[in-house]
This record gives sequence, C-alpha cells and structure tokens, in this order.
Amino acid sequence: MTDNRDCNAPEGGTGLGDLRDFAERLLGDVHEGPPLDEVTRVLIQIAVRAAVTAMDVDGTGRFIDEALDLGIDAAQIQEALTLVSGLGVHTLFESSRQLADAVRRRAGGEIVPLDEARRALWDRYVGTDPYWQRMEAELPGFLDALLRMSPEAFEAFFGYCAVPWTTRALRGVTKELISLAVDSTPTHRYLPGFALHLKNALDLGAGSGAIREVIELSAAAPSHRGVR
Repeated sequence: MTDNRDCNAPEGGTGLGDLRDFAERLLGDVHEGPPLDEVTRVLIQIAVRAAVTAMDVDGTGRFIDEALDLGIDAAQIQEALTLVSGLGVHTLFESSRQLADAVRRRAGGEIVPLDEARRALWDRYVGTDPYWQRMEAELPGFLDALLRMSPEAFEAFFGYCAVPWTTRALRGVTKELISLAVDSTPTHRYLPGFALHLKNALDLGAGSGAIREVIELSAAAPSHRGVR
C-alpha cells in the first residue's frame, strides 16, 4: 500500500509525490525486470532506519537480526551502513555552493581561476570520470565550490565517500538502490541525490519494478525517532 505522508510538496520544497513523478518520467520505457531480492530489500529496511534523518535504533536492530538470519554477511551490512552514513554530505552539497556564491557576490561576481594546487586536486579526483560528471550535472558547481572553500574537505569527501565503493561487499546496483531509498525517505526527500542514484541504478540494470518497490519501502520509513 502506498504511504501518502508528505506526498504534497511543502511550499518551496519537495514532497514524496514529486519524487514519484520524477521517477515515473524516467521509467516509462524501462523494462519491469525482477523484483527486489531479499538481500537488497532487508538492507534497504536497515538503511532507511539507520539514516541520520530517522535514527530508528530499535528498528535498525530488528532488521539487522533479520539480515543475519537470512545469511547476509556482517561485512555487507556494514558496507550498507557506511554508505548511508555519507548522507551528511548533503549539507555540503547545498551549503558549500551557497557559501561560494555569497563570497563571489561580495567580490563583484568574478570567477577566479583555480590555483595550481587546486587544479591538481581537481584533475586527480574529478578529471573526466563519468560518475563525477553526472554528479556535476545534478549538483552544478558543488565540487568546484567545495574545492575553492576547503581543499582539505574536498580530499576528505572523496576519501570517505569512496570507502563503500572500494570494499565491494555489495553489488554496485544494490548500493545505488540503497542510496536511492535513503534520499527519498519522508524526512529527507533530497531530489538531487535521488535523481543521481536513480540514473545510476538504471545504468546498472535495475528494472522499473525494483525502482518502484524501493520508493514504496522508503515512503514507509519512520519519521525521526530520537535517541536516548
């Protein structure tokens, strides 16, 4: 059953209905494909509860036990948790661009070329990698803004975000579906990340049926529970 909480967008914001509408525009010609497998389904249940926007400690523990009962390896569960912990970078996605824009306005709007050290960092971490080019399309100016404001944070961003992609306990498509779920929870609804991970999941072979199931699982995630 579809959960209709927050389906309508708050004024100036994004509702669950907006996320569903965006997804359907991309899913029109996508094959149905197989449903979610049990591993992905239970990892999504863990992820949407462990996310900082929910912090449902009891629910997370319940689904961790279910995952272990299914034979899912602890390293796979930890990789999903590490992936979800990166949700905090969305603060940087939005606010670093705002900061860079404000600094630029106060300097008369001039865009100063990157210095040699920053250019070297850009070439090392971004270059022509299609993954980061897609991020640039969904979050224009973020990587440049972070690099200008803090080269240290820029390097740390790539280091931490790379961890769950280098350990490889889970398939890439599974990680994209987990990320998609977390970005569409009722207490987050982050369309730029949702769009990025939706497109990546489709590129990795996810079918429309699995995508829709992820969105419905996410829509039923709890609101923030608070932690004692």
